[in-house]
Amino acid sequence: METGNDTGISEFILLGFSEDPELQPLIFGLFLSMYLITVFGNLLIILAVSSDSHLHTPMYFFLANLSFVDICFTSTTIPKMLWNIQTQNKVITYAGCITQMYFFIIFAGWDDFLLAVMAYDRFVAICHPLHYMVIMNPQFCGLLVLMSWILSVLNSTLQSLIVLRLSFCTEVEIPHFFCELNQVVGHACSDTFLNDMVMNFATFLLGGAPLAGILYSYSKIVSSILRISSAQGKYKAFSTCTSHLSVVSLFYCTSLGVYLNSAATQSSHSGAVASVMYTVVTPMLNPFIYSLRNRDIKRALKRITGIPVM
Repeated sequence: METGNDTGISEFILLGFSEDPELQPLIFGLFLSMYLITVFGNLLIILAVSSDSHLHTPMYFFLANLSFVDICFTSTTIPKMLWNIQTQNKVITYAGCITQMYFFIIFAGWDDFLLAVMAYDRFVAICHPLHYMVIMNPQFCGLLVLMSWILSVLNSTLQSLIVLRLSFCTEVEIPHFFCELNQVVGHACSDTFLNDMVMNFATFLLGGAPLAGILYSYSKIVSSILRISSAQGKYKAFSTCTSHLSVVSLFYCTSLGVYLNSAATQSSHSGAVASVMYTVVTPMLNPFIYSLRNRDIKRALKRITGIPVM
């Protein structure tokens, strides 16, 4: 790590959302609340799936993994931001920044791959129902999750290693609440052509391929549903996909919004505000989307908490 950081810079400054000291308690309270809701909500989903034998199916196995990744995804950024606000210190060390960026990329990629895996699961369930349990056996499901993790780790490792070769000439002020890859690379004073090329390639391949898989899966699902003769059968088949479709739409729409925003402006706080949507809001809403639209999850949560879920 020291060889890549040949300028001797030891820390970055995360500017966050606002310089106004009067807004800091409000920002702290808001993000602490969202973080606690995210962790608690996703833990409940994991607990519901693991404790209810009726939920020991591929769909809920992937859902529990998605909830775990969402907790980790949010935990890479929010605790550090809350700590900085509480201590009134915006500094993050060079090593801390690279580490945060490394784990953020892992969990963002893993989240993306899991959404594609869940779309494939729905495709097999609806288009090949008689072979569903044979195709989606426990070993294959575990392999899909493992491969998603491996691809995410490989991508993150490559991205982080080529960041280590960059030089930073002056004190780096990042207009963000965490060490976001584009922002860090954009503040380097050495040549970033390789970084930009790898980032664009990874975005196209690792972002585009899962999205293409999701679109293909749902094109086949829609085609199969349209061939069902009864309206009740069509509704029952489509209802198993609505929660996943909602989460996919939320994740990709907010991610695309952040990407377009960062392309338009790189030096303002607007990118940080936009990033909140997919780094905090989406993981926070996922448990609500699945619990409010899923009768099985509602029943399991009621059994655990003793409180009926609306």
